Amino acid sequence: MPEPYIRFAVPEDEEALGRLDRAVWSYRHAVRPREQPPYEPFFNDRVGPRDHQVAELGGRLVGYVRLGFPTPLASNAHVRQIQGLAVADEVRGNGVGRALIRAAVEEARRQGARRITLRVLGHNTPARRLYESEGFVVEGIQPEEFRLADEYVDDVLMGRRL
Repeated sequence: MPEPYIRFAVPEDEEALGRLDRAVWSYRHAVRPREQPPYEPFFNDRVGPRDHQVAELGGRLVGYVRLGFPTPLASNAHVRQIQGLAVADEVRGNGVGRALIRAAVEEARRQGARRITLRVLGHNTPARRLYESEGFVVEGIQPEEFRLADEYVDDVLMGRRL
């Protein structure tokens, strides 16, 4: 499979990103219930196109990563956080997620960040392995933080220096 093309999202990607987000929804990684019509816009007043990098294969959008600030505090402005990662089911295992994580790390560096963090559900073993392979380490666990599909699930904080 060819390398994915990574670029910043543009407003015209909104519909495709919303479809992708809904298509990959699962309690493996989502803490909110499945979205129902009418759907909320993918971009809003808190997150817009420039907060997202997208992956394309063959001109088709197949993934995204959202990079933001973990808090609005000036004392925390040196940290960036991956606040969403989605990859189309049909291309998983082909390096799309890895390319998006690397793009987010590079963008965080370009913005002058010293650290990058993320949160992942404890039962999402594939994602945790991917993050670990890219240098992220577990920095904290909130046991049974969420109840999803009648199961208590840990919230895992991971991070790395840049």
